[in-house]
Amino acid sequence: MKDSYLTVLVVGLGLAVMILYMVRRDHIYIRQGMFWILVAAISTLFGLYPPLVDVVGGAFGVAYPPTLLLLVAIIVLLLKALLGDIALTKVRRDLRRLNQRIALLETSELLPRAGEPGEK
Repeated sequence: MKDSYLTVLVVGLGLAVMILYMVRRDHIYIRQGMFWILVAAISTLFGLYPPLVDVVGGAFGVAYPPTLLLLVAIIVLLLKALLGDIALTKVRRDLRRLNQRIALLETSELLPRAGEPGEK
C-alpha cells in the first residue's frame, strides 16, 4: 500500500472517530454529523480501494480521474457552505423577530424592563 493511500485511510478513519465523538458530546448536531460521517466513509473507501477513483473517473469519461474527485469535493463543500449560510440566515431572522416581540411586550408593560423592580 502506498503512503498516500495509507494517509487517506488514516484521515478518513480519524475524521469518522472525531465526528462520532463530537456528536456524542453534543458539539455538533446529528444532522450535520451524518454529512461528515458520509465524507469520512467515502474517504475511507478511497483509502481502502484506491483504484475506485480510476473506475469512477473512467465511467464518466474523465481523462485524469483525480480531477473528478477534486471537482466533486469542491462542489459538495460549496453546497455545504450554501446550506450553512441559509441556516444561519434563518437563525438570525428568528432571533431578530424574537427581539422585536420582546420589545413589544416590554413596551406594553406585560414584561418588566431589564433592571427595573419586579425582576428576579
